[in-house]
Amino acid sequence: MVTIYVDADACPVKDEIGRVALRHGLKTFLVSDGGLRPSQYPFAEVVIVTQGADAADDWIAERVAKADICVTNDIPLAARCLEAGALALKPNGDPFSEDAIGMALATRTLMQGLRDSGEITGGPRPFGKADRSQFLNRLESAIQAAKRLR
Repeated sequence: MVTIYVDADACPVKDEIGRVALRHGLKTFLVSDGGLRPSQYPFAEVVIVTQGADAADDWIAERVAKADICVTNDIPLAARCLEAGALALKPNGDPFSEDAIGMALATRTLMQGLRDSGEITGGPRPFGKADRSQFLNRLESAIQAAKRLR
């Protein structure tokens, strides 16, 4: 069975994931280092890990398997999930792919250096309705693809 893992600390689409997982009957883990309320969805389990920079990422990466789905903005976590044969999506629905993950990791390192030096300030654009809609469409597609892989 396909399992969905959510890097839940700053994930804006937890409710959407819960509704889709419920419709498909998929086990879902909302992984965080604290501050999450219990999920209202019967297939979703909140997992609180010890606080630490990569504790939630490590928990997910140790359990994710082929044809599972991970929802995260964290590029290194996405790379680890892809390596395990899982699918990985950003909360806006953009998929991570094996072909592009190396470039994404390199860009992340470059951008971190620019932020650290003060060359770049600010963050990503606000999350909007179009992002939420795109995420729902792509999550549905990912679930269908994951089921075919199983």
